[in-house]
Amino acid sequence: MFSRIGNYVKNSAENIPIWTNVYGIARSLMAGTLALVLIINPAELIFIPAQGISEFPQCTGNISLFCFGSNDYLTLNIIRWIVVALLVVIASGWRPRYTGLLHFYIAYSYHEAAMVIDGGDQVHLVLSLLLIPITLCDPRKWHWKTFQPIEITNNYIYLYMISLTVIYLIRVQVSIIYLNAAYAKVTKEYWINGTAIYYFLNDYMLGLNDTLSMVLTPILETQFIVVLTWGTIVLEFLLFAALIAPKYTWKYFLIPGLILHGSIALAIGLYSFSTIMFAALIVFLRPFEQKFQFSMSTIRQNINNISLFRKNNKKFLSSEVNQIKVEK
Repeated sequence: MFSRIGNYVKNSAENIPIWTNVYGIARSLMAGTLALVLIINPAELIFIPAQGISEFPQCTGNISLFCFGSNDYLTLNIIRWIVVALLVVIASGWRPRYTGLLHFYIAYSYHEAAMVIDGGDQVHLVLSLLLIPITLCDPRKWHWKTFQPIEITNNYIYLYMISLTVIYLIRVQVSIIYLNAAYAKVTKEYWINGTAIYYFLNDYMLGLNDTLSMVLTPILETQFIVVLTWGTIVLEFLLFAALIAPKYTWKYFLIPGLILHGSIALAIGLYSFSTIMFAALIVFLRPFEQKFQFSMSTIRQNINNISLFRKNNKKFLSSEVNQIKVEK
């Protein structure tokens, strides 16, 4: 059995690269999202008192970066901008081996010290922690490039095996997130009776804005609301089941998952949460060896394909029009 595992790892190391821009994009999405949150929101909105909690930021029992210095908003805002600069470096993809641990520490610092956090910040914390072994093994200068050595050495196989194991752990973790979300819904009556989406979208705090409400309310007041509510539960169970799906089917789970979280962002404004979940879905359901193509040659090829399609379409329409004229 161990020899079979060894052969599998060796064959994978020779043919399937791990260090590509797939997990790089996930890191950039997470770091960029937190940077944007800190840019838009001053310390006065992030570090605030709450009922029963007089200490802010919350520095008891943690070593958050935001707890270094005096407890005043001037100092917190200075630290906030330092953190933003560090997050920009992380999001740029420079030296993941050095910035991976820093990424986790910043995610931890924000999660522990800030009063206003959501589920996306928790996912960010966990993913940045789990990605540390992969980043420590990553030999690249930029996480946008693909690394595949000419010669497969024992040292490379060890690093590859560690990273591959962590990838499986991350996939299990993300699938459990969706299992937990789906299970929590089926235990609530308003989800089972199909009305939960209606009440969420009409909530005073998180509901639709006036424009979307005017457009979508006629739909939400029909029986279609049951389809939306139950469909959310079914999709989350399917995303959990994607853990054991064949690799060639992953894209059929990834796209609906992205649409789900994109809809959440547009409907109730949870943009940072949805972006973090985009990153989680990419790590979960995008094979690392299937890197994203962003080269200028690829862009030019796509533009040429569109131009060619338009020309052929015009020729087709022109021939059809001429044929009609002849028949008349």
